[in-house]
Amino acid sequence: MIKIIRTDSKNEDFSDLIKELDAYLKVTDGDEHEFYNQFNGIDVLNHVILVYDQNEAVACGAFKEFNTSSVEIKRMYTKPQTRGKGLASQVLSALETWAHELGYTACVLETGIRQKEAVQFYKKNNYTNIPNYGQYINMTNSLCFEKKLV
Repeated sequence: MIKIIRTDSKNEDFSDLIKELDAYLKVTDGDEHEFYNQFNGIDVLNHVILVYDQNEAVACGAFKEFNTSSVEIKRMYTKPQTRGKGLASQVLSALETWAHELGYTACVLETGIRQKEAVQFYKKNNYTNIPNYGQYINMTNSLCFEKKLV
């Protein structure tokens, strides 16, 4: 049975999933991991979605305010053994709904070109490439996306 909850970064299940995500990114980001990792602190995340399957936390995502009209999607992760079941899409949809309820009109995000599955996932979920923003402007490994919430 799948259960989706809203929580925040103090949730222990979220912290455990993020440890798995960080271990994965340390490998895929290689030498650039420390640069990216400095922008991935979870203490600023007050809007977290967790997915439970049989009472086990298996997927997560979060957002933080990017500007007065947009949120930035952060820390999307699904355990490898539960991928392919649409859980990440459920997380992303739940984050978008929550952001829309709070009055935001768009979501932005950054992912790495080496995370090919993530790039395809965001495109499949109607995110479009935008110019790299903020700290990612000169990062050739970064791809930035946006989706309008209507």
